[in-house]
Amino acid sequence: MATSSNANSSYGQYCPLALAAELLCRRWTILVISRVIDGCETFSEIHRGVPRISPSLLSTRLSELEDAGLVKRVKRRNGTEKYYYELTEAGRDLEDLIMQMAVWGQKWSRDMENDDLDPGFLAWSMHTRINIDAMPPGRTVMQFDFSGAPADCRRFWLVCDHGAVDMCLKDPGYDPDLFIEADLRLFTETWRGFRDLKAEIRARRIRLSGPKELRQAFPTWLMLSGLAPFDRQRDGPEKRIAAKCKRRTP
Repeated sequence: MATSSNANSSYGQYCPLALAAELLCRRWTILVISRVIDGCETFSEIHRGVPRISPSLLSTRLSELEDAGLVKRVKRRNGTEKYYYELTEAGRDLEDLIMQMAVWGQKWSRDMENDDLDPGFLAWSMHTRINIDAMPPGRTVMQFDFSGAPADCRRFWLVCDHGAVDMCLKDPGYDPDLFIEADLRLFTETWRGFRDLKAEIRARRIRLSGPKELRQAFPTWLMLSGLAPFDRQRDGPEKRIAAKCKRRTP
């Protein structure tokens, strides 16, 4: 019988899978580890990548991961934040496992519901998947407006400036070069690869406003989710959308 302070989360088994699940199956833990794998280093960067977790719970999960030896906190000699997080060898060993879980989710998890449509996470994800080499020189500002999103988070900006991309939930103070408007669910389905980006733009379900050369170049800038190449396998609306899109795409 487990007698430690973690007794409530213990399976009471020596099985290595059970011991791993005691830590990794806690709410938000896998997503927090995934953000560090993705390159988030500071507390604020990790929080932007998991926007629906409370700061206090994120702090708890990071402390648990430190105690378990999956991440370590390193003190900075300078910078705006005193510490940054990096993976240990044990944490890096999870990279392939988490990627395979994500692939499984793309294929077989339940279909998205309205409560799953998180524009903050979509914005964060998109800023990690911009094709820097295809962007114009200098600074390019993209403004996204999503119908179907809560009023306080239906607009955000991506600012690409000399090879660096920043995601802004507040007006960055620059005039946008390109405006993108779409329904949040439709754009998320496109981001995940269920719909064809160019086809949705042609049908004006994703509406672009701005100079012609930027409108034409936009599909080369946005690389879509890294999981988009994996076909949906679970029967349901998302699989039917993807199958219909494939039939229409030359």
